[in-house]
Amino acid sequence: MAEITESKNFIHTFIDEDIAEGGQYAGRTVHTRFPPEPNGYLHIGHCKALTIDFGTAEKYGGICNLRMDDTNPTKEDVEFVDAIKEDIRWLGFDWGENFFYGSDYFEKDYEFAVELIKKGLAYVCQLTPEQFKEYRGDVNTPAISPYRDRPIEESLDLFERMRNGEFEDNAMTLRAKIDLASGNFNMRDPVIYRIRHMHHHRQGDKWCIYPMYDFAHPIQDALEGITHSLCSLEFENHRPLYNWVVENVSVPSKPRQIEFARLGIDHTVLSKRYLRALVEEKYVDGWDDPRMPTLCGLRRRGFTPASIRNFCERVGVAKSPNTIPLAFLDFCLREDLNETAQRVMAVLKPIKLTITNYPEGQSEKLIVENNPSRPEDGTREVTFSGHLWIEADDFLTAPVPKYKRLYPNGLECRLKGAYLITCTGYNTDENGNVTEVLATYDPESRGGDPADGRKVKGATIHWVDAETAVDAEVRLYENLFNAVSPDTSSMEALLGDMNPNSLEVLTGCKVEASLADAKAPASYQFMRLGYFCPDSRDCAPGHLVFNRSVSLKDSFKPGK
Repeated sequence: MAEITESKNFIHTFIDEDIAEGGQYAGRTVHTRFPPEPNGYLHIGHCKALTIDFGTAEKYGGICNLRMDDTNPTKEDVEFVDAIKEDIRWLGFDWGENFFYGSDYFEKDYEFAVELIKKGLAYVCQLTPEQFKEYRGDVNTPAISPYRDRPIEESLDLFERMRNGEFEDNAMTLRAKIDLASGNFNMRDPVIYRIRHMHHHRQGDKWCIYPMYDFAHPIQDALEGITHSLCSLEFENHRPLYNWVVENVSVPSKPRQIEFARLGIDHTVLSKRYLRALVEEKYVDGWDDPRMPTLCGLRRRGFTPASIRNFCERVGVAKSPNTIPLAFLDFCLREDLNETAQRVMAVLKPIKLTITNYPEGQSEKLIVENNPSRPEDGTREVTFSGHLWIEADDFLTAPVPKYKRLYPNGLECRLKGAYLITCTGYNTDENGNVTEVLATYDPESRGGDPADGRKVKGATIHWVDAETAVDAEVRLYENLFNAVSPDTSSMEALLGDMNPNSLEVLTGCKVEASLADAKAPASYQFMRLGYFCPDSRDCAPGHLVFNRSVSLKDSFKPGK
């Protein structure tokens, strides 16, 4: 496993320099932004970015804007806008009144594009997409555009006609006039506007030309007064273009772009394109499937905001790409739930236990603690009778070496919080399958401690009272992909790496009566089994459904 250590945030070092006396932003409030594209749901990779953006603003007592990057009408939808807002609020971040849409700036973007044309710094190009690729050149060959020296007035006229819808998609583009021989291909007269006759989710059919991200984004940052535009490492080579735009149009400020490495996680796919395909082709149960790396999926699985924020903070901010074990995310959740989750008893694969010397028809109430780590969480009552449910694997007809649970005439075992019992036998059906385990109990061991102080050599076993237990469905989740690095060369290759055993559904499970009205959000430790939560979509009174959030123990340790 890769070592997980907290790293110094180099972004904060840069900001400290910028806001210090004599720095470029001395005396100004630190102002960041989080600009997701509303064409899908946020995932754990986005979470790292938004914790950097919002967390940096929090650290410096500054402001973080939430801006929907909806400059591309393809697959953008209000559904995703609402989901993004919900996820960010769930994590505990707030943008206050600083909520914007990139599309709100379309008119300004157009005006600045006209300004560039008038300055001789942009021109309308009529190369087809195929010609554009052909004329792009290589490291030794400059790019070509026969339209580069088009008269300013002609470009202004054509650009206006592009806006008016006189031309088909891809018939023309507006290109920045920078350097066709640049070693940075992003600076080889990049396209800054293209024609798209598509309906926009907010602007309707008002526009048929749309600005490219590399043009719109720096303008939007500058208009909003952003001081530090924090973005992932793939935009490092785009930074010269970012700076060129803000230096050559009459925006009121000049933000600084700083790049950080994206979060990579093993056994996980974070490509929005492939996540969408998994949803649309029904390989998973929607964007919020608990196996998905989306924040809504993690939330449905039982992850807490604290665990995810802690994960992002402990991973730190890196300058180089890194891949973090998925097990570390589980570790952070387990660490949080160990402190906060209520302990309850549930039996996932039940078999009946009958205590033959317990008075028939009698029952009693026992007091058990809700969380040994938090005495303030108090206690609760559970019922006990002569008929219980226990896990099927807590009984064997014949013992194996080191087996310390129930078997005929075997070790004395402790029923959690109840009594000491000794197995005396079992019953089977006509096929020889065990249907009932028989045992006797020590009436003088209430609470699980023998009156004579004898040492109990058998294991402690969890149970639920058969008289009051409630039925439940339990879903056990594993990694969606078997491969450490799933193959994203094609959808077919990716599907080949999927784990066919990523979900096991157990029916007929038995849970204690206190869970009869369980509903999300809530987290429980099913004793000896793991941490579970009510499913936010399917769980309801009379139809309990629980998702396993994470197991109790794992081999992963930070720093190992």
